[in-house]
Amino acid sequence: MSQTYNVAVVGATGLVGEAMIELLESRGFPIENLYPLGSDNSAGGVVYFNGKSRRVKNVADFDFSQVQIALFAAGADVAAQYAPVAVEAGAVVIDNSSCFRDEPEVPLIVPEVNPERIHDHCGIIANPNCSTIQMLVAVAPIYRSAGIRRINVATYQSVSGGGRKAVEELARQTALLLNGQDIDVQVFPKQMAFNVLPQIDGFDDNGYTHEEMKMVNETRKILEDDDIGVNPTCVRVPVFFGHSEAVHIETREQISALEVREMLQMAPGVEVIDEAVDGGWATPVTEATGKDAVFVSRIREDISSENGIDMWVVSDNLRKGAALNAVQIAELLVQAGL
Repeated sequence: MSQTYNVAVVGATGLVGEAMIELLESRGFPIENLYPLGSDNSAGGVVYFNGKSRRVKNVADFDFSQVQIALFAAGADVAAQYAPVAVEAGAVVIDNSSCFRDEPEVPLIVPEVNPERIHDHCGIIANPNCSTIQMLVAVAPIYRSAGIRRINVATYQSVSGGGRKAVEELARQTALLLNGQDIDVQVFPKQMAFNVLPQIDGFDDNGYTHEEMKMVNETRKILEDDDIGVNPTCVRVPVFFGHSEAVHIETREQISALEVREMLQMAPGVEVIDEAVDGGWATPVTEATGKDAVFVSRIREDISSENGIDMWVVSDNLRKGAALNAVQIAELLVQAGL
């Protein structure tokens, strides 16, 4: 009989936590017992796994010695408080927040890019930012083949990246505006419906947002290349699920669009949809939502740069950008014997 594991999901009633539980079931993760955990507000609620209801327990009262793996889908504050508790109790933590990503001793893993780092953990493994994950799944094969000097990226990020309340705000504002009524603004700094907001998270002293600097720092850490230039602009758009990115790459060695296209067609986790016809490209709504792949389209040589490659990258931010990547890391842990 194959070995099974006890798994806790912290933040089980959030969008990412729900996706983690669904993926653990659909991918047949070898679970003996699942423990959904939440805050005071969500404790007592119910989630469903393998056809059975599971009561959500309060993370503050949970004994983490009962589990081998703890998936954290809560915020950085929760991770900072309870991840060390889980590790001390003997669990391996896979954290989806930004809490541990910059810690030198904590591996930051995208399984299609740097799976070998699974052996380097000291109890905590960090899940990268959603935008970093989908970009690097598409970019890493090019980096390994031709090297990369610089990435210039503009993101078009769905509101689900801001959580359930952000999704509800877009839905509410859209309905009100379509009925000729006034809206209120609660989650976003300005109207989100039928609008585009060039700010995600707070600002750093250099004028970039925290979200943008995550892409800079995480790309360098995952690729283990502090010399690579990353220039991001992160934008929130009125889409419910699925992030998009316009990615412009300057490679160290010349590579053609044809070579890139053929390379990505063979790359794990990537699906190429790239035809120069109307609709011959992927969108977050039509192709990416509910899917596990990172979709790459509009692959072309940059007419303004000798070693430039441009492409359009879309992915479901709740799946590959968060929950799926975490579950894939857990699968690597199982393969490595924890």
